[in-house]
Amino acid sequence: MRYYALQVKTRSEEKYIRLFRATHPEIKVPVYFPKREIDIRRKGILKRTNSAVFPGYIFLEIEEEDSIYNYHWSFRRTDGFFRFLRSNQNISPLEGRDLELVLHFIRNAGPVAGRSKVYFDENSRIVVVDGPLKNLEGRIIKVDKRKGRAKIKLDLYDDSFLIDLGFEVIGSLDHH
Repeated sequence: MRYYALQVKTRSEEKYIRLFRATHPEIKVPVYFPKREIDIRRKGILKRTNSAVFPGYIFLEIEEEDSIYNYHWSFRRTDGFFRFLRSNQNISPLEGRDLELVLHFIRNAGPVAGRSKVYFDENSRIVVVDGPLKNLEGRIIKVDKRKGRAKIKLDLYDDSFLIDLGFEVIGSLDHH
């Protein structure tokens, strides 16, 4: 399998996928739009919402023997399309760390990355036991214990994103 990234209109990713599926039902390529569940407080009310892990990006899974060029015009003609990554002239599959990161969210986190289970060690460092933050500890740049969020830095091609992922504390070090 090869995985490709498409940049589409931000906050219209699901609309783009629906429109693509409606206008090209013959194309059965798996399309992924990893999301995360996060609690947002507005006017004192806590509300659980889903938002993009990679805002403005969706991912395609193409069989090895197949070519992205069999489909690229169909994706490009769908309203909301911006570009393939690296570029429309140089469509490149995800590789290395980019591929690992995208697969982490596609395979391990499910359609929506929920809350991770964590505890804090004796030096107040976060230790992830389970959930979408697992194996991303080195990417955590800030922890907000009060909000139950960890800010992580994600890199995709030459872009960097800062996103929050939720966590719940399951105790302290002496319980493990």
